[in-house]
Amino acid sequence: MNNFPKIIISGGGTGGHIFPAVAIANALKAISPQCEILFVGAEGRMEMEKVPAAGYKIVGLNISGIQRGSILKNLGLPFKVIGSVRKAMKLITDFKPNAVVGVGGYASGPLLYAASLKKIPYLIQEQNSYAGITNKLLGKKASKICVAFDGMEAFFPADRILKTGNPVRKNIVEIEGRRHAGAELLKLDPLKKTILVTGGSLGAGTLNKSVEKHLAEIIAQDVQVIWQTGKFYYKGIVERLGLDYHPNFRILEFLNQMDLAYAASDVIISRAGAGTIAELCLIKKPVILVPSPNVAEDHQTKNALALVKENAAILITDASAEDTLVAQALSLLNDKEKSAQLSENIGKMAFANADEVIAKEVLKLIR
Repeated sequence: MNNFPKIIISGGGTGGHIFPAVAIANALKAISPQCEILFVGAEGRMEMEKVPAAGYKIVGLNISGIQRGSILKNLGLPFKVIGSVRKAMKLITDFKPNAVVGVGGYASGPLLYAASLKKIPYLIQEQNSYAGITNKLLGKKASKICVAFDGMEAFFPADRILKTGNPVRKNIVEIEGRRHAGAELLKLDPLKKTILVTGGSLGAGTLNKSVEKHLAEIIAQDVQVIWQTGKFYYKGIVERLGLDYHPNFRILEFLNQMDLAYAASDVIISRAGAGTIAELCLIKKPVILVPSPNVAEDHQTKNALALVKENAAILITDASAEDTLVAQALSLLNDKEKSAQLSENIGKMAFANADEVIAKEVLKLIR
């Protein structure tokens, strides 16, 4: 193998794509310190900020996803795709990568397609239990497809699939023995039962409405809530309730130390993004998943069902959450047997070193 391999990692759009991409890059550097890595993302998306912050160079493509419900907004998309493929071809010509990695997101499609035209081996890291149309098409010529769920031969050639799990941020899942530290940071009582509600950095309106509708029931049971509202909803909630609404509630726009929030909680309520699920499997706590209905192919529901099938999580639909979510969470807090069962089963689905396994597969392509 070339001692100075050059690798392009493409994709992004959300933290769920960016964090695994950076984890793979870090693993590649750990195994092969001389390797040169270039990221390719979508202009104006969060990877253009997050990737340089992680210490890597990134180039942006002028590409976006299909805008649902608006024909006018999609009229320029074919031109963006053609322009992005051309730029991707030039990037490959100039950088001369030995291999390309696609982690999903807008930029992944044009870059992997360009790699296929240039006969550069590429690896797809499919995070969800239901592959999107771009990855399904590109999977036909992929050298390897690393997946996190069973049954992916429905979308990809079976002989090229490797079940690796999804890479996670290592610092986020190291929670052993840190409950008191988490409670101290959040000014909570470590002896009280605690629910963590998290809708990601932007927030989830349904989760926030569900909590706000049932505040009285939560307070009546003397349960603590770490409530991460997301930036879209934080201001409105604080205006309605006040920042110091109740001693049992911590209302936060964003959780900078997610590991300590995980450590301090007994039950976790979350959306069902693939990256989040990968973290929750390693956290090994009882989880209630409320899949977002606003994602392509409804893949969050399919992600959640993969856990429900193994009795590793509880699924509540977005439509029913406002009425049932809080009652279900309070019930689970008081059901030791069910909580222990869910914790054990979700732990069985964990992959601790996905980033390292995928990095080794990338380097194998170069060999």
